[in-house]
Amino acid sequence: MEADVTISLNKGVADPEGSNVKKALNLLGFEEVMNVRTMKTFRIDLATNDRVKAKKDVEEMCKKLLANPVIQSYQIELR
Repeated sequence: MEADVTISLNKGVADPEGSNVKKALNLLGFEEVMNVRTMKTFRIDLATNDRVKAKKDVEEMCKKLLANPVIQSYQIELR
């Protein structure tokens, strides 16, 4: 089973990389771009077919390593 984990910054947290990309796109003539937010995605291969266990394990991975709960949120998609 695979798990896709997408980590993103919480609302209100500055995203300097996203801001710089937005500015660059505007300078390149893409004036319709109003905002850019960055995200990180991890694809994790798991040696289980048990969806409940997989979800629980990936939640723990997020809490212990992948995401900083103070400034980030995460979404998990099992595939």
